Amino acid sequence: MIFSDYNKLNITFCGMMGSGKSLIGKKFAKIIDFNFLDTDSFIEKKTGKSINQIFNESGEIFFRELEENYISKILNKKNYVLSLGGGVMNNLNLRNIIKKNSYNIYLEVELSILSKRLESSKNRPLINNINIKKKLNKLIKERENFYKQADLTIKNDKKISDTI
Repeated sequence: MIFSDYNKLNITFCGMMGSGKSLIGKKFAKIIDFNFLDTDSFIEKKTGKSINQIFNESGEIFFRELEENYISKILNKKNYVLSLGGGVMNNLNLRNIIKKNSYNIYLEVELSILSKRLESSKNRPLINNINIKKKLNKLIKERENFYKQADLTIKNDKKISDTI
C-alpha cells in the first residue's frame, strides 16, 4: 500500500465545498485501486433525502450527527478514499478518527476561485440565497485551522491533473 509507512487504513480528502474533494477523490481512488465514497452522497443514499432536505426538515445538528455516525463506521474499514463534507473537520470526534484511521489530505483553494465554482450551485444549504463570498470567507475562518491539521495540504486552484 502506498501509505503503509504511515500505518493508515484509508485516505480522506477534506476542504471547503467546491474544493474538488469528490472529483479528485474518485480519480485518486481509481489510481490506487481503493473504494471511493463521497460522504454527502452516501448520506443522501442512506436517508433517501438530499442534503438540502435534511437541513430543511431536521436541521444542521441532525445532519452532523448522521455524518459522524456514518463516517466513523466507514473509517473502521480499510482501503477507502473518502471525500468528506466541508464541515466534517469541525467535529472533534471525527477529527480523531480521521487522524487515527486515514491519511488526510486538505485540498486548499483560494476564496475567489471557490466562490466562482459555487456561484450557480443550488444544492448546498449553507450558501443558498446569501452572499456566497461572504459566507465562504466566514466558513474558511471557522474551519481552516482544522483543515491545516491534515497530513498533507495540496493547492487545488488549477487543473485536476495537476492536483492529482
